[in-house]
Amino acid sequence: MALSTSGYVRLSDYRGKWVILVSSPSAFGDVATSEIINAAEYYDELLERNAYIIGLTTDNVYANLAWIYDIYQTTGVAIPFPIIADADLAVSELYGMLNPDRLYSETVRDTFIIDPTGRIRAIIALPVSTGRDFEELVRVFDSIQTKENYNLDTPSGWKPGDPYLVPNAASYEEIINRMNNKEALGYYCPTWYLCYTNLDAESGNNAAPPQVNNNVAQPPVNNINS
Repeated sequence: MALSTSGYVRLSDYRGKWVILVSSPSAFGDVATSEIINAAEYYDELLERNAYIIGLTTDNVYANLAWIYDIYQTTGVAIPFPIIADADLAVSELYGMLNPDRLYSETVRDTFIIDPTGRIRAIIALPVSTGRDFEELVRVFDSIQTKENYNLDTPSGWKPGDPYLVPNAASYEEIINRMNNKEALGYYCPTWYLCYTNLDAESGNNAAPPQVNNNVAQPPVNNINS
């Protein structure tokens, strides 16, 4: 249990929900201020996905309250999520957030995506000078959800609506079946270990083979048997 700008917070209260825990070194920081304003902009979008943002600084709760009130006064942006006051570093120690050189008692800029069962599904660490991008966090979250719901991977630079990747075949027989029936399966496979597919999100079924600009030449027909 930790004191926050919204009262006491316990991760157990979020069981059955996704949590995005984001740490910042301190209140009133320039990078941190830009981040929590960005987080507020994406709060509703994440809430629609059953994902809840929790912030954290190593300042006391009064500093955090003064900070978010000042943001509201100067920008009109209300911060709708709690910010934990981790002045005793208990949460930072637990999650390994502290700057490794310990020169300063400040957190690195960490993000933890925690699933409804309490398991950490993604960790993103940035230097204190680099602000996180919540548009990218939404993308990462959607990628995790895609794997969870459809067992599909997402390629580099993927955004919702782009083609997905089919997980690699686990046997030689599966490779042969996939390459000989890729059109019927709705796959576009430049090679046997790189297969793209579209997805009808409503039905969960593969759609027509996608057109993908992946800089990989399409192999000759029946190349797998040559």
